[in-house]
Amino acid sequence: MDHIGIEEQVSMTVDDHEISSADSEIDSSASSSSEQFRFLTQKGMIQVEEGNSEHEIIKKSFLEGIGPLGKDTNIVAIHRNSHSCLTGKARLETFRIFSEAVAKKCGGNANIKHAWYGASRDEVCEIISHGFSQCRPPENRELYGLGVYLSPAIFSIDGASSAVVDENGLRHVLLCRVILGNMEVVCAGSEQSQPSSKEFDSGVDDLSAPKRYIIWSPYMNSHILPNYIISFRAPCSRGSQRIRAPIMKPNSPYMKLPTLMSILSGFLPPSKMILISKYHSDFQENKITRPRLVQMLRQLAGDKLLTAVIKLHRNKKLEARPSRSSVAANPNSTRRYAAEDAQV
Repeated sequence: MDHIGIEEQVSMTVDDHEISSADSEIDSSASSSSEQFRFLTQKGMIQVEEGNSEHEIIKKSFLEGIGPLGKDTNIVAIHRNSHSCLTGKARLETFRIFSEAVAKKCGGNANIKHAWYGASRDEVCEIISHGFSQCRPPENRELYGLGVYLSPAIFSIDGASSAVVDENGLRHVLLCRVILGNMEVVCAGSEQSQPSSKEFDSGVDDLSAPKRYIIWSPYMNSHILPNYIISFRAPCSRGSQRIRAPIMKPNSPYMKLPTLMSILSGFLPPSKMILISKYHSDFQENKITRPRLVQMLRQLAGDKLLTAVIKLHRNKKLEARPSRSSVAANPNSTRRYAAEDAQV
């Protein structure tokens, strides 16, 4: 099942339950749960029975989104927000009203997505009871404006890494519906706190493949609707209470930055090269992070030029490599080219 399919199936499941929950109180038999999760059932959360399609779709989406950590992760329980109390019904109605308003503004599509939000157990309970009350900056990650950060459905690893283990060894993440409307790119390191114009409704780190949704604080309780809480156990780094996402090596063509800058100087005007050199110096002096440097390089040079230059450089390196017969005659050449690749 592809990620789009998961998104659509979860959407259908959630919509069905929202409609029924908004019209009726929780059935007492459905709300029964273990003592371990009384803190959730007391807040109107209903445990989703393991084995039914709703549980399996959410479980599959969550585990796929955390990658290799999925094999060591155990989902202990999934609870659905009934929205049955007065404030819950009010939040559901507010979300519906704003969905319609944003859809009307954006030509009929409010761009509603599912997204993950990880936190401590206390914060998760506070959000279910009273809504979002603060815009917590991401820990050990680049700042993309001042708002509530959520992760797309296919990147549950980011939500899971923000979840804090409780006294029972469990972590908790929210699966929310989010009104994104018309999205705008927010640059790394930005301190933006609201849409840059009336045209936009939310922020993302990348329009084509976002890993972060940013909902500005004025809209955090109208554009975010918590629907599920996923409680799970997962391994964490030694001496840490948080999950660490595995560091992945790049598998696309790449090259050393000084070499890239040298080639770009033949295509870009001096004014842009001066800025690129400045950002490179700032990075070497630890004034900016690597993601910030890459972000500015992409803005100044453009993805099309960068991709063409890097691929051309890579192809030339491959063409310059010795043939199999020459390698057999001189085995040291293999080690030399491997060493060059390691430095790129």
